[in-house]
Amino acid sequence: MDSKDFRKNAHKFVDWMADYMENIESYPVKSKVVPGEILAQLPEHAPDNPEDMDDIFQDFQDIIMPGMTHWQHPGFMAYFPANASPPSILAEMLTSTLAAQCMSWQTSPAATELEERVMDWLKDAIGLPKEFHGVIHDTASTAMMSAFLIAREKLNDFKTNHRGLSEAGLHCCYASAEVHSSTDKGIRMIGLGSDNLRKIPLDENFSMIPEALEKAIQADLDAGHKPTCVIATLGSTSISAIDPLQAIGRICKKFGVWLHVDAAWAGSALILPEFRWMITGIEHVDSFVFNPHKWLLTQFDCSAFYARDKAALIQTFEILPEYLKTREGDLVNNYRDWGPQLGRRFRALKLWFVLRSYGISGLQEHIRRHIDMTRQLAERISQEPDFELLAPNPLALFCFRYHPEGLAEDLLDALNERIFEAINDTGEIYLTQTRINGKYAIRFVSGAPATRQRHMDKAWQIIKKIAIMTK
Repeated sequence: MDSKDFRKNAHKFVDWMADYMENIESYPVKSKVVPGEILAQLPEHAPDNPEDMDDIFQDFQDIIMPGMTHWQHPGFMAYFPANASPPSILAEMLTSTLAAQCMSWQTSPAATELEERVMDWLKDAIGLPKEFHGVIHDTASTAMMSAFLIAREKLNDFKTNHRGLSEAGLHCCYASAEVHSSTDKGIRMIGLGSDNLRKIPLDENFSMIPEALEKAIQADLDAGHKPTCVIATLGSTSISAIDPLQAIGRICKKFGVWLHVDAAWAGSALILPEFRWMITGIEHVDSFVFNPHKWLLTQFDCSAFYARDKAALIQTFEILPEYLKTREGDLVNNYRDWGPQLGRRFRALKLWFVLRSYGISGLQEHIRRHIDMTRQLAERISQEPDFELLAPNPLALFCFRYHPEGLAEDLLDALNERIFEAINDTGEIYLTQTRINGKYAIRFVSGAPATRQRHMDKAWQIIKKIAIMTK
């Protein structure tokens, strides 16, 4: 493709992108294809000869688009939002054009120094201490694994990276019973074994009970094990539970255990002063992660990871063969030494575009609007005689079920599952499910940039209508 054809197709694609954003509500939010339907339309072998871009783009529209679930749709109320915004999209276009590999300062000085600056901006915006040092990872899963590795190495005087774990003893980690599955996976991947992840009991708000944490740590110490890391959750995936950082932090300080905070979704709400209570006790925290790509209008992937001990972070990950050495040395940040990945995308550019385009006030308005709309809807549902909320809803997420008067408890799960599937089959809104204290629950979260009050009202009308029809 020459420059002329590239320019022609790029203009055509940008027009399509703008139309897509304007008309996204016309698509079914959840794809309606059946397994194998897309695959059956794709040739078994790659073409031997070049194909025309017009034909390729037409196939994109005819084959690929029907198989897409539209995460930016105003009716997307499942999982967590994966925000995109026009400034972020434009930045991603530039990032793709530059195609830089930003592993070190020398490979792209601007990428490194911009990342350093925007991570400081973000740190200030959400109220983290100045002594935290930030790096952008692809996802919170990578950041979680990084935190566990630093905790493991620091506990073992950085010897296990070289000698392995065979003589290091049994390492134990601790988390709420509501912790995200990436914790289990990360602990498996770094060799500590998910059987050694202690799931701490919850209180009536589904938050970790500090006294139970302290007992678990003491029991492992008494058994000759090595308490390694505590994972506190701000905004758990199922129900948005928030662990008490202050009390947990004091226990970690008492026993010398690394404290990591997983705020993947809820961390964005810290941009609002009225939600800074969530990080009371942040002075005890060793590492922290949240995802601007979830709720802060920044394109996936962009996960903000912060560690207090920069030296420990670098000592955990740094490997310096001759071909990676540069003369700048310690004068600069080489972010290849700040996590598992050597190769790194220029993710800071989209974050810079977003922070400048919206300003802190614009981002605050975005988060506050979703919290307010969701709380109002949760209140409406709680007042309905045949509906009930199953957990507190401090942010923009709540869980509910349909519970008609007189219906036996053992029939409610099947009823609510039928309601849930019927709601998603409409193609107008998309929800997910969970279990709370063994009860089947329908989970509702707001966060898509296009969602407005009318979409919340429409969602409630659909939910109520289908529940009554399914009874």
